[in-house]
Amino acid sequence: METNKQFKDKIAVITGGSRGIGRTIALDFARQGAHIAFNYLRHTEAANKTKNDIIGLGVECISFKAHLGDSSNISNFFKKVGGKFNKIDYLINNAASGINKPATELTTKHWDWTMDINAKAPWLCTKESIPYMQPGSCIVNLTSLGSKIVLPNYFAVGVSKASLEAVTRYLAVELAPLGISVNAVAGGYVKTDALNHFPNSKQMLESGSKNPAGKMVSEQDISDAVNFLCSKKANMIRGQTIVIDGGVSLLPPQPMP
Repeated sequence: METNKQFKDKIAVITGGSRGIGRTIALDFARQGAHIAFNYLRHTEAANKTKNDIIGLGVECISFKAHLGDSSNISNFFKKVGGKFNKIDYLINNAASGINKPATELTTKHWDWTMDINAKAPWLCTKESIPYMQPGSCIVNLTSLGSKIVLPNYFAVGVSKASLEAVTRYLAVELAPLGISVNAVAGGYVKTDALNHFPNSKQMLESGSKNPAGKMVSEQDISDAVNFLCSKKANMIRGQTIVIDGGVSLLPPQPMP
């Protein structure tokens, strides 16, 4: 059965689209007919594979190596996107980074790195996208439960994600007159390469399935939520953070992993 082509000939920009959740989102949009642009930072081989896989689905794709902590890199990335497609229908701010240490062990360099990529970059990417967007365009920011729940070794990332959710609300109101919707998706523990960088990753994985749904949140679960927020059915959802966690945030507090 052919996949529904609800995004046929639309242009989707996914930051951090070469691996993990970003790759899953990019492939989902491509299967539904969208042409794709994504950036990556270090993993060129993975980026090339993702690009080839997307092109194999019968759509166009461009990839661009860009450090989103550098505003000039962001500007150059969107100039390339605009030069190729001359429009943007969907911006998915997925790229994220951070130093996984307690607050007392962080330096100002760690703080700036995390905030620049996780909070400032989505705002700058949005500013760069707006000239290419028409009414009906959508922006989705990827955040996490750590924006509201205190997690070990998550101070800088959690604060940056809380900032991103505030950015989401402000942009949703400011961009509404342009016909652009802005929302966010917050995932629970998702088994990705990023999780391996936490010193307590084993405990996080063990606790990830201890939710009412009884299983880990998958990359596909996050992508499905992003897809919905970019569909016409979500037109009246604005400035919201949709939580995809299997219900774990509804449970009484547990000892931190």
